[in-house]
Amino acid sequence: MTTLTTSPPRVRRRMGVEERKRQLTGVALELLGRHAPDDVSLDDIATAAGISRPLVYHYFPGKQSLYEAALRRAADDLVRRFEEPLTGPFGARLLRATGRFFDFVDEHGPGFAALMRGGASPAGDAAAGRGVVDGVRRAAYDEVLRHLGVAEEPPPRLRIVVRSWVSLAETTALTWLEDRAVPRAELELQLVHDFAALAAVSAAHDGEMAALLDRVLAAEPQDGPLADLVARLGGARG
Repeated sequence: MTTLTTSPPRVRRRMGVEERKRQLTGVALELLGRHAPDDVSLDDIATAAGISRPLVYHYFPGKQSLYEAALRRAADDLVRRFEEPLTGPFGARLLRATGRFFDFVDEHGPGFAALMRGGASPAGDAAAGRGVVDGVRRAAYDEVLRHLGVAEEPPPRLRIVVRSWVSLAETTALTWLEDRAVPRAELELQLVHDFAALAAVSAAHDGEMAALLDRVLAAEPQDGPLADLVARLGGARG
């Protein structure tokens, strides 16, 4: 069996239970950031952590439980990437959050793909992993609505737009990981434009969506990402 490598093994020392669990999930995430879940064994994690395999079992009953704990930690990190202060125009805020989302995708690679494509190894309980993934999607959805200033239950068309965009961001990132053929910065800007395009199509069918889009665009500076989209479309028509 080929032993996977990560950072140099940690110096073995006594740790508290929570500290040791955090160390092990951190090591697992580091390995999952470069290798598919089925290629990461408990022996790999134990070696990278500088402890014995039996000691890993002392804290986690098996690979699946450690894997799920690592997924939850990764999900919590990913959720934090969406958080953005409610200052400045919407387009710039969404672009910054999208950039941090791609930071995570770039850092975790195969681990991100495993998280979003099922969230559990083939040998484990996929339902637990799906719950983690659904939580990430819901957090992203709620954060976009918060930045749009929608405090109450959003109208149906807005729910569709935001959920469609969250799904599109996920699919775009997964596709980009396959070969990274498109420059990352271009995709980040394109996703912001995609949100505006989805909202514009919905606004053409609904007055409430049209009013929301008008409000967002009215606050957009001339050098903002949404103004950039309007300029690009104007150039295409010319």
